[in-house]
Amino acid sequence: MSMDSEPSPSSSRDWFFPSPSYIHSSAKPPKPHRHHHLQPGRSFTSSSRISRPYPLDSRPARAQSLCSSPPVSSAPPPRYAGIRRRAYSSSGLRAEKRSEADKKEGGSSEDTSMPKIGCAGEKMSSHDKGFLHSGGQLKVQWRMALAVAILFTAFTSLVHKNFTLHDQVHNLQEQISELNGKLQACCLLDIADIPSSSPEESQLSINKRLKNVALMGSLSVLSIPIVIFKLIEKFSKSRSSDGMVEEVSLNKQIAYRADAFLSLHPYSKPLALLVATLLLICLGGLALFGVTDDSLADCLWLSWTFVADSGNHANSEGIGPRLVSVSISFGGMLIFAMMLGLVSDAISEKFDSLRKGRSEVVEQHHTLILGWSDKLGSLLNQLAIANESLGGGTIVVMAEQDKEEMELDIAKMEFDFRGTSVICRSGSPLILADLKKVSVSKARAIIVLAEDGNADQSDARALRTVLSLTGVKEGLRGHIVVELSDLDNEVLVKLVGGDHIETVVAHDVIGRLMIQCARQPGLAQIWEDILGFENCEFYIKRWPQLDGMQFEDVLISFPDAIPCGVKVASLGGKVILNPEDSYVLQEGDEVLVIAEDDDTYAPSALPMVKEATFTHIVRPARKPQTILLCGWRRDIDDMIVVMDASLAHGSELWMFNEVPENEREKKLIDGGLDISRLANIILVHREGNAVIRRHLESLPLECFDSILILADESVEDSAMQADSRSLATLLLIRDIQAKRLPYREATVSQSHRGSFSQGSWMGEMQQASDKSVIISEILDPRTKNLLSMSKISDYVLSNELVSMALAMVAEDRQINDVLEELFAEEGNELHIREADLYLHEGEELSFYEILLRARQRREIVIGYRLSNAEKAMINPPAKTEKRRWSLKDVFVVIAEKE
Repeated sequence: MSMDSEPSPSSSRDWFFPSPSYIHSSAKPPKPHRHHHLQPGRSFTSSSRISRPYPLDSRPARAQSLCSSPPVSSAPPPRYAGIRRRAYSSSGLRAEKRSEADKKEGGSSEDTSMPKIGCAGEKMSSHDKGFLHSGGQLKVQWRMALAVAILFTAFTSLVHKNFTLHDQVHNLQEQISELNGKLQACCLLDIADIPSSSPEESQLSINKRLKNVALMGSLSVLSIPIVIFKLIEKFSKSRSSDGMVEEVSLNKQIAYRADAFLSLHPYSKPLALLVATLLLICLGGLALFGVTDDSLADCLWLSWTFVADSGNHANSEGIGPRLVSVSISFGGMLIFAMMLGLVSDAISEKFDSLRKGRSEVVEQHHTLILGWSDKLGSLLNQLAIANESLGGGTIVVMAEQDKEEMELDIAKMEFDFRGTSVICRSGSPLILADLKKVSVSKARAIIVLAEDGNADQSDARALRTVLSLTGVKEGLRGHIVVELSDLDNEVLVKLVGGDHIETVVAHDVIGRLMIQCARQPGLAQIWEDILGFENCEFYIKRWPQLDGMQFEDVLISFPDAIPCGVKVASLGGKVILNPEDSYVLQEGDEVLVIAEDDDTYAPSALPMVKEATFTHIVRPARKPQTILLCGWRRDIDDMIVVMDASLAHGSELWMFNEVPENEREKKLIDGGLDISRLANIILVHREGNAVIRRHLESLPLECFDSILILADESVEDSAMQADSRSLATLLLIRDIQAKRLPYREATVSQSHRGSFSQGSWMGEMQQASDKSVIISEILDPRTKNLLSMSKISDYVLSNELVSMALAMVAEDRQINDVLEELFAEEGNELHIREADLYLHEGEELSFYEILLRARQRREIVIGYRLSNAEKAMINPPAKTEKRRWSLKDVFVVIAEKE
């Protein structure tokens, strides 16, 4: 009888062991041994007991039922083949009966259970319904969690079995061979009845089972997420349909957790993509292993090739392999699309961070500028000039503007950086993370610029910036230079910053400078030469070889510099300008000089200077002056105090602006001015608009000694608008003055001024004899050229001068003490002296001889301007050479305030 028509007597164990029914294809039933009454299926049960993978007490229940032996009949045993047929027919009949009984039981249970629940539900109260529903929700949640755990456990065990089944194949073959040998030895089977089978066929059968399990396992894993999502969706809908108050549904919580994970962790997206790729390769490899004849390792590699290159699936043959390969290739396209998106986003984000200035600056000993204003261009130019001797430097600018806009504005500036690199970053100086981004702790100097606009708001922001800088954990290596708009806020900023702070009050510096220039026309050009780094500037350095020398000898010890003061070590580093000649330099003292650069001067041997006779000329006493002040600014009260200290008794200060007269006194008192304490000046108030001609014509413009045109507070936020207003006022005043003078005087004056404009600086200084000296406050450097070429006014370039002062203090914070004294009401200041104070007409003297003559008046000559020159010469060369001087020449000196 053929084995194809007979099912295996141990078909219940086909899921684990190969059935002998197809291993032995043409076997005859053996004769029963007289000592062993075994039924046909028992021999296979015995073999299963030998090779079982489970312990005896933990094997499956189905295997235990197969191992149990049926009762032995007393009748002589029939042929083996007949018993197998009967066993098959009886087992088949029993299986059919059991299936019909199971169907009946299942149908009856379903028919009877549902109506009962429905009837019970109708009889329940609302309270019981809520209680039952909450309990049912908990049960559903526990069932879902249990189902997920069971599915995960089943998948894990299935994968484990798939990989360990190969190792068990050889053991199973040996066990089968051993059992067949034992059966032959016991004469239970005839050799003819044992179906012949080769190891290759057994191996193919086992591989086929493994492939089926791999295919089913991959499909099961793919279906698990779908089942979970469906259950979650069904559970969420059931909870919302019951009318219960639910704050957040379960699917929203899961979505939120996933979104939070992807957002909070920087490497979550690449990690999720990697997991998805590995999962696709593993599932695709298992599926290919189930539909092809290749090994598992080859299938995994083939799955990777399908993922990496979607065109590799074209070589697949057969419906199953093609379906699987197309699915893997489609998943691979999605994977690589997501990977391309992540890479593109990462590259775009990196370039965007570079474009917007979000990357960190890795620099040391650089100059850091915080903020953005109109003074930035001049400040960058001065710092670039200062770094030229060092071969260039690094300047980092951080502001709240866009990095591209800052770089574009800097590129439009018309000057050479001289090897200095400017790095822009976008950020807020109030945020410590942004300050750390620009290496604030490693900067040698930090400059905080004042914002354009309201002075109080600007100073408040500067104060917060100083607080942020003092809060840097790493500490600050350099000092902080803060530009303030109001002098009243200086004390608070210094209190917060401590020893790290140096302040420059822009309005105060410009106001004092305008007063000095009004009293001494031409002084603005001198300050432009001294401030900044284009010409000569102040430097402080120690020279041990000068210890023990008197300051009188130190004055002529530097052929390329002019000593101006001493930094006294015994006084805690205090800088003394214009000390006495008898002062002897001590150990640790440093010398303050005016030189072209810090490496261009050094002391040398004392030169032979002939002491010239000094003719003492009594300087006339100061005369009262009448000064017109056009415009209103917030620190005008401080300017009035300085004028009261510098002008002669009986002077008049006319205030012409749009502020109502009844409000001016209140504003001046609020600013801290006590009008009753003014000793030398008398305030005269006039109300009007400085750009309206008829308002200006109401003033006696031809009678003023000096006229100061301020950048009015109402338009100081816009540099161009303020300069346009100042320029219009200047032109109107000059035109009114020219028309009020007699024609002959005007013609003579014009010709006289024309001759002076070609060479005489004194001609411009003598404008007060016929027309007033006019000092204009200019905010935009481009307006400077208009005024300098027209020769109609002296000027004060406020923004540029403040930028120069900031650059000097940033390079050396000790210079701030020098500038404060030169701008203060007391102490030393710059003066322009006439030549007749030091020499006679046609006298030949060297610069050192004039310097020694000036020392008899306790003055230090730092330069001169010849009558035929347009600019003054500060720190002139060839100081020992004699030359013939003229009484029209003037000298620039540092002397005590008069």
